Amino acid sequence: MHARDILIGGFGRIQEEVHATLDGLGPDGLHACPVPDANSVAWLVWHLTRVQDDHVADAFALDQVWLSQGWEKRFGLDLPRHDTGYGHSPAKVAKVRVDSADLLTGYYDAVHEQTLGVLRDLPAKDLERIVDERWDPPVSLGVRLVSVLSDDLQHIGQAAYVRGLQSSDS
Repeated sequence: MHARDILIGGFGRIQEEVHATLDGLGPDGLHACPVPDANSVAWLVWHLTRVQDDHVADAFALDQVWLSQGWEKRFGLDLPRHDTGYGHSPAKVAKVRVDSADLLTGYYDAVHEQTLGVLRDLPAKDLERIVDERWDPPVSLGVRLVSVLSDDLQHIGQAAYVRGLQSSDS
């Protein structure tokens, strides 16, 4: 098995969980928070998608799907164009509001397709390429991709948990 196949499988699991978590959620469920100032399902899925979009685009010198495919305009958020949600205050988290889960799954699916597009033909040696020299040791492409997988899996797990709390309240 090639490392790219493992990465493709990992990102596929994220896509499955995004769809499962968002399935059937309306605006109230998307924006409900378990406690004041917590992250909503909508924010968590938006954020994990923005991080994947930003990091994969940067690592492969691509345009972010957020900007190149017009998702920034479709979401219409009152946030800077390149905002990924990193370090958001509760006030900024509250700005991430959507009318339907379809917007979130549509954006995630578009980012997922771009991610798979670069992974399908990825030679193993490219995983050693340095993509960020601001760290010691510098970050390789392989490490960056695993970092994105880890971050995304944590956030979709959090979103699924927040959704589950809503089910238990009824």
